[in-house]
Order: sequence, then C-alpha cells, then structure tokens
Amino acid sequence: MIILGIESSCDDTAVALYRPGLAEPFCEVVSRQYQIHDPYGGVVPELASRSHLEAIPNITRELLKKADVKMSDVDLIAATNGPGLTGALIVGLTFAKGLALSAKKPFVPVNHIEAHMFAATAENEVEYPFLALVISGGHTLLAIVRDTDDYEIIGRTRDDAAGEALDKGAKILGLPMPGGLNLALRAEKGQRGTPDGTRFPRAYLKPSFDFSFSGVKTALLYHVQKNPPKTEEALCNVAADYVEAIMDVLVKKTIKAAREFKVKTIVVGGGVSSNSRLREMFKNRVRGGKDAIKVIFPSLPLCTDNARMIAARGRQVYEKKGPGDLGADVFSTFVN
Repeated sequence: MIILGIESSCDDTAVALYRPGLAEPFCEVVSRQYQIHDPYGGVVPELASRSHLEAIPNITRELLKKADVKMSDVDLIAATNGPGLTGALIVGLTFAKGLALSAKKPFVPVNHIEAHMFAATAENEVEYPFLALVISGGHTLLAIVRDTDDYEIIGRTRDDAAGEALDKGAKILGLPMPGGLNLALRAEKGQRGTPDGTRFPRAYLKPSFDFSFSGVKTALLYHVQKNPPKTEEALCNVAADYVEAIMDVLVKKTIKAAREFKVKTIVVGGGVSSNSRLREMFKNRVRGGKDAIKVIFPSLPLCTDNARMIAARGRQVYEKKGPGDLGADVFSTFVN
C-alpha cells in the first residue's frame, strides 16, 4: 500500500509517501517558510497560505519523481484538516481532495494532533494502552491511548503550549526563526545554574495533569529586562536555565501520570519531542527496576510538522473507518 500524505497546517508545506514494509518506508519533500516570516517575528497567516499555494504542486511533482512513483500507483491520499491556520489548511486539504477526485483515489482527512500522538507507532511496535505526551507549538497534552481510535485526554495546557513558550522565549532573547530550535541549540551550549541565569519557576498545578507555561515565559522577560545577556555565553546560559524549567515540568508530570494510571509505556510526539534535553531527562528518570517505564520517541523527521506522520495516521484512520468524506472541512482548534 502506498499512502500520499499532505501537511499544511502552519508554515511548512510537506508531502510524503509512506510505503509500509520497506526498509525505508518514507519519502518526503518539505518547503519551509522561515525566511518569509522571520522579519515579522512570527508566522503571518496570509503569507503562509500564499506560500503553501505556490509550493504544494511543485513539491508533489518533485516527491513523485524522487520516489519514482506515479499517481496511479498511490492507494490512498491523506491530508491535515486541523487544527491549524485556517487558510493554510484549506490549501493542503483542497489540493488533496482535487488529487483524490482526479486520480479516483480514496481520501481521508487527518487530525494533526492525533498524527503527532501516533507518529512513533509508524516506526516502533507499541503495546496498548500507552500514555501519549504531545508537545508542539500550539498544543501540550497528555492522553491515555487504548487503541488507534480510542484515547482520553487527562491533561492539557491552560495557556501557552510548551513549544509556544520556547518560541516566545527565543523572541525575548532576540533569536531568529525557527525560535524553538535556535533556543534549544543555545541551551545545549550553555551551563545551568550560573549567575547569568536563574532557577525559573515551575507550575505543577497539582493535583491536575494540566500544564501552564505563561509564568515561566514572563519570568524570562523580567529576568532579561533586569539582566540582559551581554555575551553569547551569557545568552546560552540563560537559555539553558529556561529550557530546563520547561522540560522539568513536562517530564515530572508525565512520569507522575504514567505511575498514577499504571501505564508502562510513554509515547512522546510533537516538535518539542526532538529536544535533546527532554530526551536526556526522560532517560535519566525512568531507569531500571520493576516499575521501569519505557519511553518511546519518534525519529527526528517525525517530530516536527511533517507529512510522514499524516500519511501514517491516514493509514490507521482508513483501516479503522474506511474512506473519508470529501466534504470534510478544516477546523482551527483541537477539541476532544
């Protein structure tokens, strides 16, 4: 089976082919928009939509040529229909529907957050139930996952998502887009607990499993206003302390939830799941013993907004529910 996945929820236009069973099951082409949005300090929805419109036919042709696949060989077309920027979503979803109609192929709309939730299952054998931690630019949530179409959200962000807090933190420190990535790279070079930084606050919101990252973002703003980093080394040290505060909350609350719900496997997804400090902290805190918890991360190409996970999730949806509705509309916010 060959699945074509299309992703256009924000500022990356991505198309991918998923061929389960092959040694290299994914082939993907991505068009990024960092240079377009960087002068504005964030994603401009209208510019994002126009860029998707220009890029998507070209990168689809490039993908098929790269994989040596014809549209007639494709068995299923899947596309993100939300959540995300409305105009950006419309471009990708409409293009996918047009392809499905013209090529007479089945189509399925894919929930972007669910795609992150199940991304690691495209590469790993994962036993149900598991605890999913989804950490992206717009969402942070915990869910007990019992099957590919059965999950229950037990915690979510009350304000800024973790990825949003990282992007805003990067902006406060004067770093270019992509903010979260550039902040993480500085944090890797920095040292925690130096006079340059501080122990930024952690919001645990006990006893709930909800998250809040607006406070740590505001603390960074006040810290930088009072103590602006004057050297690259100082900036890296501040970044290290800030990233540490965010990752500390994510890891502690997730492990606590896994133990409380007696789940032995944690599956992490979303752009922030690529963070090296997050992976290190999980590894250090779930080691050994009879109560050890297994933590599974997707490979780096499956972490950020990508079409690989859309294709893989599309296959799961199709196998459970069959073809989707060509009348499916986009939705901007995730409600479950």
